[in-house]
Amino acid sequence: MAAVAAFAGWLLRLRAAGADGPWRRLCGAGLSRGFLQSASAYGAAAQRRQVAHFTFQPDPEPVEYGKKSHQSSFEILQPVNDTVIFGEDVAFGGVFRCTVGLRDKYGKDRVFNTPLCEQGIVGFGIGIAVTGATAIAEIQFADYIFPAFDQIVNEAAKYRYRSGDLFNCGSLTIRSPWGCVGHGALYHSQSPEAFFAHCPGIKVVVPRSPFQAKGLLLSCIEDKNPCIFFEPKILYRAAVEQVPVEPYNIPLSQAEVIQEGSDVTLVAWGTQVHVIREVAAMAREKLGVSCEVIDLRTILPWDVDTVCKLIQMTKLCNQNMYIGQGRPAVFPHELRPHASLFKPYDINLGFSELFSRYILVCIAGAA
Repeated sequence: MAAVAAFAGWLLRLRAAGADGPWRRLCGAGLSRGFLQSASAYGAAAQRRQVAHFTFQPDPEPVEYGKKSHQSSFEILQPVNDTVIFGEDVAFGGVFRCTVGLRDKYGKDRVFNTPLCEQGIVGFGIGIAVTGATAIAEIQFADYIFPAFDQIVNEAAKYRYRSGDLFNCGSLTIRSPWGCVGHGALYHSQSPEAFFAHCPGIKVVVPRSPFQAKGLLLSCIEDKNPCIFFEPKILYRAAVEQVPVEPYNIPLSQAEVIQEGSDVTLVAWGTQVHVIREVAAMAREKLGVSCEVIDLRTILPWDVDTVCKLIQMTKLCNQNMYIGQGRPAVFPHELRPHASLFKPYDINLGFSELFSRYILVCIAGAA
């Protein structure tokens, strides 16, 4: 391939210089014009090729948080000298354009790219956080977080406790696009929060809206424990909400009761909260069932008191995850006394992308 690219580049230089003679002699030497044209096209494509393995989205128009706008998480970053942001293609603005302009604003020493090595990204972040600086590491997709599992679970989560609180990496925040929005297939659709839900020493957060994202992200950055902040992909383009310009925090590990009810408790997190709210409205309208809706917000450590109290009142709970990733995977022993009250629903899986709408929680399935 390298030889073909070099040869194609030489041909392009010949043609650009107007050297038609060598071009005709090559054709007469037995090289077909089709081959030469193909080689030239290959060389042109090689010159245009970018290092990134995706197509960049155009830069979004500059907007203010006070207006209804698509939220870019890092417009909230304050100019603190010891904060660094890094990850794959972060300096370019990221695949979802969340870090656009930050390198120009804060400099290449604070906003920079990393190699395509998730284990190295998190390990590097741990090292920065141990020195006392604030590290914000990006895993380009939540599906790619698994190579970093060892660094997160065996290093970041345990660092404080294995040293008797002499050292810690609490100023580390790992953020990553999360969830399925369609056509993402097996490497761009996963929701891996259940894998981290049993690991003491870290915090796992999933917001449902731009307003929640800003407040919860600031809380994660300021928290003294390593945090994983999963960002629902649909928020990048589809969510519109008024968000205050000034900084604000939303407390971690506090669930929000979005709607009160008396018959059944619906527990969700991330953008599936909006689906569950529609389910609750439909259940009241068509079935006369009063549903209580809870946004968990923080998966670990989750708000045990609020959820258990409300389950005892309604006597029935439905999670927003399909069987195998739901009741036993996320909720630990605190809910075992109420295990008989959980009603997850089964789903058949298929290979076609059309099945993604059935894998996700839908109104008909949840109802």
